[in-house]
Amino acid sequence: MTRLFRTSHSGGRCALACLAGLLALSSVPSPLQAQTGVSAPALAPISQPRGIALSPAEARAIAKEAWLYAYAPLQGYQTLWNQTQNKAFPGYVGGFNQFRHYARSATPDDTDIVTPNNDTPYSWAWLDLRAEPIVLTLPAVPAPRYYVNQWFDLYTHNFAYTGVRSTGRQAGTYLFAGPRWNGTVPKGITGVFRAETDFVGTLTRTQLNGPADIPALQALQAQYTLTPLSRFTGTAAPAAAPAVAWPVWDAKKAEGIGFISYLNALLPFMPTVPSERQMMVRFARIGIGPGVPFDPAKLDPSIRAAMEDGVASAAQELKAKALTQTSSQGFFGTRQELGPDYLTFRAMGAMLGIYGNSSEEAFYASQQTGPDGKVLDGRKRWVMRFEPSQLPPVTEFWSITMYKLPERLLVENPLNRYSIGDRTPGLKLGADGSLEIYIQNENPGADKASNWLPAPAGPFFFVARLYGPKSSVLKGTWKLPQLIEAK
Repeated sequence: MTRLFRTSHSGGRCALACLAGLLALSSVPSPLQAQTGVSAPALAPISQPRGIALSPAEARAIAKEAWLYAYAPLQGYQTLWNQTQNKAFPGYVGGFNQFRHYARSATPDDTDIVTPNNDTPYSWAWLDLRAEPIVLTLPAVPAPRYYVNQWFDLYTHNFAYTGVRSTGRQAGTYLFAGPRWNGTVPKGITGVFRAETDFVGTLTRTQLNGPADIPALQALQAQYTLTPLSRFTGTAAPAAAPAVAWPVWDAKKAEGIGFISYLNALLPFMPTVPSERQMMVRFARIGIGPGVPFDPAKLDPSIRAAMEDGVASAAQELKAKALTQTSSQGFFGTRQELGPDYLTFRAMGAMLGIYGNSSEEAFYASQQTGPDGKVLDGRKRWVMRFEPSQLPPVTEFWSITMYKLPERLLVENPLNRYSIGDRTPGLKLGADGSLEIYIQNENPGADKASNWLPAPAGPFFFVARLYGPKSSVLKGTWKLPQLIEAK
């Protein structure tokens, strides 16, 4: 999941004329060409009406819309920057086009992303697709081990999947190409995936079956390989793409209208899709555009105040909606799968748990508040009861993971137990096949400790993850039981 930020912007009235020329096609190289080294011939010109004054009401509405648009991409950028640019970050991957594998499940010390998965060790990679495609080679993976390579673009859309569910257990070789590549697919490629953005990432998950399984896990992870297309084919490498001046991530700056600076830095690598052309025309009125410098200090005070109010309103509304959600369905997927309200849905997904799997791969369910409407508190005693024959219906496995608020990170506890599920050693079912899970801060006692999911002594929420959800889950005929407070 992700942390909330607010957006910001700069430009002022001069942006009306400046951005009109900047975003329209001309003989002068655009910021996109300067940063990527290639043009985008598929994009139609975006023009901005000149001489139209921007009112505070318009500035507020546009900033509100733009903040919602930018929320997920900027939360994704926070991860990209830390993992590829911030060498001091514990989760630094080492740059682009290479994997960093983890051979253990997540702990409270892992802060790469919020709401980390505690079921499957991660492998992270970010691909730079500007110069040429990258080829992913995967080994054959025998049953029953589960693995999935989830691929997301800079929008955070899940544009591709490889793994047990999507492509099978056999070995395969897959080509990942950016939006501007027009080359020929060579022989030996199992499948081709085209991305909407020049940079993409993977959050790969591989099942670990206890400490003794670590060597086998590591041997498998080592066979996930990434190779530039030219090296794969044994041909001359193309010219390297220009270096990118990635802006240092500053969460405080991103929480205000300064979000615009980050969005403008990303837009050169996110070619405008036809359905968003008019949206970008609106955004240009407050200074948003590929590579456009943004300085909030240069805004007219009334315009800046209106934009800040729009950002605050968007953030407040998104938070309020997040508190009412009980499942992930609809929040993760391709642009098409997210549907007409994709801006809200992908922002909601980023807030609740960035880089969540699409529902067909893994279904996420949660409960944000108790019966009184207040945020769940671990100082109370909660019970989740599954009636007989009502355990989560899955083809793979399921778990429930605990997170403290507001950090949305794993919770330290004396058992070092961060999740509970069908693979938890010693989990006890009732004589009738029912299952009760005890969720609280204090140990519930020796007779119940096997089914205890430790919570913090304060606000918390949990995420139930169902890997390989069956149709009853996707159709909504099976639902996660609500917590009951034990008095």
